[in-house]
Amino acid sequence: MISVTLVLIALNIIISLAALYAVPKLFEIGMLRPYRTIRKQTWYEVITSGFLHAGFTHLLVNMFVLYFFGTVMEQVLGVGHFLALYFSGLMFSALPSLIQHKDNPDYATIGASGAVESVLFSYIFVFPTEKLILVLLPIPIPAWFFGIAFLAYSIYEGKRGAGKVNHAAHIAGAIWGILYLIIFVPNSVDHILTIFGLL
Repeated sequence: MISVTLVLIALNIIISLAALYAVPKLFEIGMLRPYRTIRKQTWYEVITSGFLHAGFTHLLVNMFVLYFFGTVMEQVLGVGHFLALYFSGLMFSALPSLIQHKDNPDYATIGASGAVESVLFSYIFVFPTEKLILVLLPIPIPAWFFGIAFLAYSIYEGKRGAGKVNHAAHIAGAIWGILYLIIFVPNSVDHILTIFGLL
């Protein structure tokens, strides 16, 4: 059986590279423009924007994270829950942009980051004590510590407002990765309480 994680990665690569190097019009059609989305009811942008990336590095980082954590969570959750987590994460992570920029005709956002953060933080929730080794910091650190540090960094950078990174989408996606498990996957809370010796 083909891994749906690999299918998602393939779709992201094909569509993103096509937009970057062959059919740039895909960006204008598929990117999330809250001003347009709300006024013209082009809600498909919430999904299509998640398969477009601003450059090769943006695409590579997202797909790298999706591969390593998505393949695990697909096995843990099963295909149905994993796909629901991914696409609901994509939609939930779009909410801050839709709310904050609904009256800004110049704002647009793209990338799978929100969905990828949902997958990453679902992993952190299920395996909080697993050690993660980052490329830029080759020292094993607990997944729960990385999660807290990542959220703190995203909140700080989001408040600074510097650069073009959609930190609000990262935060929303991360929160949804945990909420999805609590709401839709039985025994998720019991699992985490057991790991930390609280049950």
